[in-house]
Order: sequence, then C-alpha cells, then structure tokens
Amino acid sequence: MFSIGELSRRTGVKIPTIRYYEQMGLIAAPERSPGNQRRYTSDELQRLSFIKHARDLGLTIDAIRDLAELSEDPDKPCADAHVIAGAHLTHIQEKIGRLQRLEKELQRILSRCDAVHVGDCRVIEALSDHAQCAEDH
Repeated sequence: MFSIGELSRRTGVKIPTIRYYEQMGLIAAPERSPGNQRRYTSDELQRLSFIKHARDLGLTIDAIRDLAELSEDPDKPCADAHVIAGAHLTHIQEKIGRLQRLEKELQRILSRCDAVHVGDCRVIEALSDHAQCAEDH
C-alpha cells in the first residue's frame, strides 16, 4: 500500500492532481487507513502511471477515460483503442501543420526587417497589420 505522497513520488504526479483524478473517476477512491489517510494499491499506481503517460502524450481526460475503460475488459477489440489514438494523432498532425505555417510566417517577417529603431521595425509593423501576412494562419 502506498500513501498519496509515495504515489506522487513514484509517478511524478502532484498530489492535487491525484486528488483531481480521483474526483474525475479516473482512479478509484482509495481505501483509508485508521488515521483516515489514503492508501493506494499497486493497481492504482499502475493506473496513475498510465494516466500520466497518456497526459504526457497530450491525450484529453475524456480519451484517457475511454482508454482506461477499455483496458478494464481485455476481451474488447483493440480497434477501439486505435480509433481513440488515431483521432489524437490526427489532431496532433493538424496542430503541427498550423505551427509550421506560423514558423514560416515569422521567419518571413523577421527576414524582411533590418531596421535599427522600433519606429522603422517591420516586425512591429507586420504584427500590427494582419493583411501583411503572406498567408492565413
């Protein structure tokens, strides 16, 4: 059995976040010691590690909840997990595309400015007028 502090140390998840995950139903409410301290099992440690890794990969709480529910029934089709992970991958790819467009536009703005003073600065000018952008972003 683990205290909430030990669970936090082992997983790298902060104590308030562990409590939040309990409130959200992502991890089961733990047993309590005679002194009313939370006592977690190795199953909760494993579940919290799963949640942390999924959050590190950027999955939403809802997606994590769905994946966690799938993991509770080993006979469910793996395709269900693929759908959830695939949707997240599509979202990440779209985000990368937007970031690449932003990168390109910022590089273009910077390359067109050789001013010494802010009054002549093309960066400030371009940021003040969206119409100066080469493409929508």
